[in-house]
Amino acid sequence: MKRLILLFFFLYSFPSLGQKQVNKHSGVWFGYFNQTRISDKWGIWLDLHARRTDFLDRWSTQIIRPGITYYANDHLRFTAGYAYARTYPAAGLHTVRPENRLWQQVLWTSRQKRLQTQQWIRIEERFNRKIANDALQEGYNFNFRFRYLLNLMVPLNRDFIEPNTLFFAFNDEIHINAGKQITYNVFDQNRLFVGLGYQFTKGLNLQVGYMNQFQQLPSGNHFNSNNVLRIFLFHNLDLRSKN
Repeated sequence: MKRLILLFFFLYSFPSLGQKQVNKHSGVWFGYFNQTRISDKWGIWLDLHARRTDFLDRWSTQIIRPGITYYANDHLRFTAGYAYARTYPAAGLHTVRPENRLWQQVLWTSRQKRLQTQQWIRIEERFNRKIANDALQEGYNFNFRFRYLLNLMVPLNRDFIEPNTLFFAFNDEIHINAGKQITYNVFDQNRLFVGLGYQFTKGLNLQVGYMNQFQQLPSGNHFNSNNVLRIFLFHNLDLRSKN
């Protein structure tokens, strides 16, 4: 099923290869992810992002995304929250676009010898402030976005990912747009990442590597291919009583 979905969007996105225009950029993305479990059933989610474009030359995006998580069990959880994002304009322009975003997510994990996986399906309701002539306007553009992530982590010096483990990380996330204002870019983007991670403690690891973000713009035949150095810190806390 997953292969059929990816094939569909590949065919949808490349109907006329001779007419498309691909702009290439470089960037650095910093991210911090925190999941704090308060009880057997409830927890808090928070991730923060600072993204630079043209490597470190100027800002691209800033995001703060809190949420509340319900734990069905140790491997299945549901999260709902709010995100605020600031998207910076292209070189030569000055207006920063604010975005208010609601989001809902189901996340599930598995852990086997020599392999740890994480998957999520996320739905976003995005309210982007309107911009015209490099100035903010009244009102918002609205659309839904659907995201699917597959994350694989392979320990390199141990059988399982535990403190002091070096691991290989691979993940791919596809984004799909929906809504009345989406015309030519139902396919929004794909993010492919490969890198290395190190598990410092049970709840803290750092992952560093290369990501390609391939994005279709609203015109439909213009694309961005961003080559990104991605540096993400993952911090999980468990505040449940040890008794």
